[in-house]
Amino acid sequence: MKSGYEVLKERGFIEQFTDEALIAEQFKDGPVTCYIGFDPTAASLHIGSLVPIMALTHMQKTGNRPIALVGGGTGLIGDPSGKTEMRQVLTLEQIDANAACLGEQLSRYMDFTDGKALLLNNADWLTKINYIEFLRDIGRHFSVNRMLAAESYKIRLEKGLNFIEFNYMLLQGYDFLYLYQNHGCLLQMGGNDQWGNMLAGTELIRKVEAKDAHALTFPLITTATGHKMGKTEKGTVWLDANLTTPYEYYQYWVNCEDADVERFLKLFTFLPLEEIAAVKTLADSSLNMAKAVLAYEATKVTHGAEAARAAWRASMEAFHSRPVAPDLFASSDIPREAPQADTSAIPRFSVSRADLDAGLLITSLCAKSGLTQSMSEAKRLIEQGGIYCSERQIKAVDEKLSPDDFASGAELRLRKGKKKYLIVEMKA
Repeated sequence: MKSGYEVLKERGFIEQFTDEALIAEQFKDGPVTCYIGFDPTAASLHIGSLVPIMALTHMQKTGNRPIALVGGGTGLIGDPSGKTEMRQVLTLEQIDANAACLGEQLSRYMDFTDGKALLLNNADWLTKINYIEFLRDIGRHFSVNRMLAAESYKIRLEKGLNFIEFNYMLLQGYDFLYLYQNHGCLLQMGGNDQWGNMLAGTELIRKVEAKDAHALTFPLITTATGHKMGKTEKGTVWLDANLTTPYEYYQYWVNCEDADVERFLKLFTFLPLEEIAAVKTLADSSLNMAKAVLAYEATKVTHGAEAARAAWRASMEAFHSRPVAPDLFASSDIPREAPQADTSAIPRFSVSRADLDAGLLITSLCAKSGLTQSMSEAKRLIEQGGIYCSERQIKAVDEKLSPDDFASGAELRLRKGKKKYLIVEMKA
């Protein structure tokens, strides 16, 4: 079986590392304990957190022990990395509530039973630190000149870096030392913006323990068009089904750019690389089938197989897609047959018969339902021929819906462009 490091490298997870030969050697010597930190700044993680989550999951699948570290302690300070302004300071109660939610969410990806993986919160040790002892035992190992040279601090120095944030590197470095001493953790992983903090941890371990520990970072994932991953018209794509439904989550992946399909299959699914390599030869409808597999597999990883199948059925029904050919991605359990009609996962919006009797502007309905961000956008799309009602193109910005438009039943479909559907229900 390939080592966890080899799997991450060949799937495109690794951007930079402290010493590739020594890291590879660690994995040859036996199972490695590694960690990644997650900030509890919200009650849910988002797609931007998927690369580190998938990296830890690959580590576990290859026999290593991952540590998911929720930053309940460092969250009280706020990480200045990659920020031009100070993060909002959250209360202890807010951070504790968020940390509990993140722990539950991470448990969907990793098995924390019987020590197979560890779910820890650095508040358990950071909030118990004696400040004088910390300065004497830990602070003396840090060079202020080197800290100020770190990219995470350079950006903030232009607008002002306060002393609380300046301590963040010490605390993250101490986390690595604590995990090394108490759990045998030899490897820290994270985003490129954490490189300076991660090196501070490896250096601290070297000075205190006279031992080697290592760090590696992941590349910043952007789409083929250069946009930050995980941003849509409706905002952030969350991993919480209550914030981003499985259907919306599926739609995010199925609508990715053609140039992103192969890379996203490597990063965000567990399909074998030899099957993913075939994407290079696909085009048109076959490439759309590959996007469906990506969307199905990514949704299954985050929301489970049942939710993935429901999202797949709804998408097939809404967009009249062709089923995936049996010879494509044999390892995927995506259904291969055309589904029975199922619209349960498509977003819905209810309107009253009284409003319809009075005449309901389609532009207003589009904005209120979230199909468009505003009435202005709805008007612009109508003028461009991009709004459809039951597959009929809307041609006038002042067109209204009435009960007669629901002649075939108690609901109809609105469509924005080619990719976004909404079912409108008429209520008494």
